[in-house]
Amino acid sequence: MTETFKKDMNENLVKTGISLNDLQIEQLYKFYNMLIEKNKVMNLTAITEEHEVIVKHFIDSMSIYNKELNKKIINESFMKDKKLIDVGTGAGFPGLVLKIIFPELNIVLSDSLQKRLNFINEVINELGLTKIEVVHGRAEDLAHDPMYREKFDFSTSRAVANMSTLTEYDLPFVKLGGYFIAYKSGKIEEELKQAEKAIGLLGGEVESKVNFVLTDGESERSIIFIKKTKKTPKSYPRKAGTPSKSPL
Repeated sequence: MTETFKKDMNENLVKTGISLNDLQIEQLYKFYNMLIEKNKVMNLTAITEEHEVIVKHFIDSMSIYNKELNKKIINESFMKDKKLIDVGTGAGFPGLVLKIIFPELNIVLSDSLQKRLNFINEVINELGLTKIEVVHGRAEDLAHDPMYREKFDFSTSRAVANMSTLTEYDLPFVKLGGYFIAYKSGKIEEELKQAEKAIGLLGGEVESKVNFVLTDGESERSIIFIKKTKKTPKSYPRKAGTPSKSPL
């Protein structure tokens, strides 16, 4: 690990109040290197400069850390032995980063593109991560599989779709009392208002939303916590492609 990466990472962690050990920072460094190397032959990210990756991928993915959920603080002990699915994980954001900062979290990373999951498996093996699984498939299909439907404490998605579509992808995976955690950029109020019908129909209720700015002082972000208050009707999600073409 280079001193510049370690220094930059630590300075950003201090700004967010997140504490990581040397092993975790080393894992993030290895992940960064593998991401940049693979990106030369496969389109994984448009963000490649080291500092930008630290802020806009790593710190952004960690941003649920220390947030309040149901009067509890999200940290390592809160996440211990919980089950989370990252829907449309892409290059592993936020799911792979969450696994690094919450080692005792049981996590499933799902994506519709096998090539991305092959890369993620390489990272998992290189970092020696356990209690983590990758699943190939579209959210609309996986959410009807009894192995995954309403089996998770949390589902997450970042930079995947609008809130209405995203809710139809994610909420069916969440068990009663669990949460869909949506990572969104910018202000979310209007998008959230348009998603009210979808959230209610799929069994959710917005518990809280947090607007904040990343450590670069300019990138606006929002996190929405949607609680699963009733079971998702069996007809949802609709067949593959429909949620994005015709949001609820």
